[in-house]
Amino acid sequence: MSLLVVGSMAFDSIKSPFGEVERVVGGSATYFSLAASYLAPVRLVSVVGRDFPKETIDMLRTRGIDLRGLKIAEGDTFHWKGYYEYDLNIAHTVKTELNVFQDFAPVLPDAYRETPYVFLGNIDPRLQLDILAQIRSPKLVALDTMNFWIEKSPGPLREVIRNVDIVVINEAEIRELTGEFNLVRAARKVMTMGPDRVVVKRGEYGVLHLSDGEIFAAPAYPLETIFDPTGAGDSFAGGFMGYLASRDGAAPTEMDYRLATMYGSAIASFTVEAFSTERLEGLTRDDIATRLEAFLALTRFTV
Repeated sequence: MSLLVVGSMAFDSIKSPFGEVERVVGGSATYFSLAASYLAPVRLVSVVGRDFPKETIDMLRTRGIDLRGLKIAEGDTFHWKGYYEYDLNIAHTVKTELNVFQDFAPVLPDAYRETPYVFLGNIDPRLQLDILAQIRSPKLVALDTMNFWIEKSPGPLREVIRNVDIVVINEAEIRELTGEFNLVRAARKVMTMGPDRVVVKRGEYGVLHLSDGEIFAAPAYPLETIFDPTGAGDSFAGGFMGYLASRDGAAPTEMDYRLATMYGSAIASFTVEAFSTERLEGLTRDDIATRLEAFLALTRFTV
């Protein structure tokens, strides 16, 4: 079934201990869409400037991503500049230039309004609420957020959290949101706000997935080559939601959610192996299946 994502498309300038790149393609919706496209049909809503490369747009189309919701506006594309030290879990922002994204006010194409699976990427919670108002009877809605919105728009953020099924968030953000250091307590506190599930992204330490009465922990895949963690969380969310949307429409079971977590982890593990979307662009379903088998071998044991 179709999957709708609303989020940013951007240029990233990144420095890590393993290299440096200037103005490469990034953005939450870009990573999410590419990751999810291996599993389900994706509808993308975002905005870019006239400077955004046509070849990237063409590449997204070749992945079967529906771009009727992409607006090409006069001006420059959103640009983020940052760096990582040896702790790759922490991104340090040097500069954020919103450019055309500053006036982003998404209006869904009518065909998008019936999309059953929805992911609200890391954008202003007021825009997330506006998107929810445009969607008709979705089966499943998930959202991501960040510390900026936790600090600047706590009221709208709590309102949108109250109206979604799943919150996907990293460990620093959920601690800030809830005031709880312990991640299990923090996730339980978020669930009292409305969602049925909370998925905590923990970078190189994996993922913690909680629902009422259930806890599932997935490790990160141990890689020898890591260049850039930018977009890994968005790729995880794409794989996670893509797997759920790929099913036949029946209500997901607990095991479906766990398998979705592993699909997300598997696809995200490829993203960090190169800068920008380079590694995601060249994946195959066999690559993903092989990485899933490696995860299974990594975690299998008997007593």
